[in-house]
Formats: sequence, structure tokens, C-alpha cells
Amino acid sequence: MDNISYKTSSDAATYSVKSKPPGKAGTWKDFITVTKPGILRTNLVAAFGGFWLASQWDVDYIKLILTLLGTMLVMASSCVFNNYFDRELDLKMERTRNRSLPTGRLTPTTVLSYAIILGIVGLAVLFSFSGVKAGLLGILGMIVYVGIYTLWLKRSSTWSTSIGGISGAMPPVIGYVAASGRIDMGAWLLFALLFLWQPPHFWALAIRRVEEYRAAGFPLLPVVKGIHRTKIQMIPYIVLLIPVPILMYAYGYAGMIFMIVSVLLSVLWAFYAFKGFTIKEEETDSWAKKVFFFSINHLTLSFLLMIVDTVHKF
Repeated sequence: MDNISYKTSSDAATYSVKSKPPGKAGTWKDFITVTKPGILRTNLVAAFGGFWLASQWDVDYIKLILTLLGTMLVMASSCVFNNYFDRELDLKMERTRNRSLPTGRLTPTTVLSYAIILGIVGLAVLFSFSGVKAGLLGILGMIVYVGIYTLWLKRSSTWSTSIGGISGAMPPVIGYVAASGRIDMGAWLLFALLFLWQPPHFWALAIRRVEEYRAAGFPLLPVVKGIHRTKIQMIPYIVLLIPVPILMYAYGYAGMIFMIVSVLLSVLWAFYAFKGFTIKEEETDSWAKKVFFFSINHLTLSFLLMIVDTVHKF
């Protein structure tokens, strides 16, 4: 692995690292935002899709709701832990310096306690109502995101995004396993769909924020290896996404409409990614922005179509 000791370059853009004076006490909105609701929404759609795919329209709705609740709480706990451990680094980035911890609206002790409670309750729900396998997958996701990604790789290696993607691929697998009770080809294909999607999605954002990440000392791929190298490494992930919906159709999990549209979306995403090699330097930001938002639409449409076009059990 590409473990490195990375230091901020002297010519990096400078951002103030001084904390703002403590503002007003935290409100309920701060307790919501510290869980990163944008991430929760996207992954809940994925968890729902995994459960629905395994159920094949014969859905246990009570179990579905409880699985989504447990998954949401476990993911929220991981995100809160991430905010807790990154609180000093968040001060160095314009994008994150106004979060609840850096501004003092929530104290570190409060946030740490909140993360622990969310994690315990979420895992209890998964183990109690979604099955042991689903609960163990929840633990695995937390360990990878908090322990391996946040505390280790994010601070030391360009591999952080790729390996951290293991945790991001857990929600649909948790949903699938909760409904089916097994880890089979369907679970692995769902894992592949999310695992392959994440690096090019995040790297597009990292390219746009490269100087902020450089100033904060994060050894992300565009910071350490450069934007051109990052564009190159985005391509294999996007291209490998293309056969995933084909296999989901071939193995009888989803229908032809899902397969065709999802393949076309991946091909179009690859087209936009390749276009990055032909643009002028001053067009990089607008290109990365387009690729980033297209990736969000790609995932959302793919999972919505997968849900609608899931093969019926009967």
C-alpha cells in the first residue's frame, strides 16, 4: 500500500486554522448535521434497494423499516465519529470549518457520547431484527470507516478512498442480507456497484477542492499524485461498473430496463471522464463539477430503476 508521511507544501493555499470563538449552544439541527444527512439519504436508498432486491416484491415491511432504522443509526454513528476525530483537521478547510464541532456549538464530549449511543442502538436494532449477519456487516462497516479510513488511511495514504469504499458499500448488502439471510452473488454484485462507484465520485470532488485538502495535509490522490493521475485512476472504476448491471440481469435479480439504462449511464459517465483528458486547465473545475453531479444522478437513477425493475418472486 502507498503509505506515506505527507506534509503540506509551502506553496499551498493558506487557510486559517484558528477556531472561531464558541457560539451559541448546539441545537437539534447541529445534532442532525453532525450525522451527515446527505450521506445518510443516499445510503438509505441503497439499503432499501438491497432489501427490495432480495425480497423480490415479497416484502416484510416491518423488517424493512427496522433494517433501515438500524442501518441509518449505524451510519450516523460512523459519521459522528468521523466528525469527532476530524475536528482539528476540519478547522483547516473552508468547506468544513463551519461544522458544529469546529465552531464550538457542540463539545467533543457531547459528540463522542452521541456517536457511541447511536452505534449501540443501531447495532442492537440490526442484531435483534435484521439478523446476526446484518449486524456483523454493520460492525464491519463501522470498523472500516472509523478505524481504518478515518483514523489511519485518510491521514497517511492515497489508498484511503478506495479502501474506505468498503464501508460505503455495506448499506445495500446489509439490506440484502437482512431480507435473504445469505451472502450470495446478489450481495456481491450490490457491493461491487457501490464499491466501484465511490472512488471516481469522491475524486471528482477532491479535484475541485485540491488546494483545501493540500492545505489541511490530507494525502488524497490528486494532492499527492496530481490531477492527471487521478483522472487516469478514475477510468477503471467507471468501466468496471458497466458489467455489474449486466450480471444482475443475467443472474435474474433485475430486469432488462434496469440493465440497459444503468449500462448507458455508466458509458456516459465514462465518456465524461475521458473528456477530462481533452480540456484546458482552466476548465478542470467545471469538468470535475459535472462529473461529480453526474455520479450522484447515476447512483440515484440506478437504484431507483433497480427497485422498480426487480424480478418478481412469483
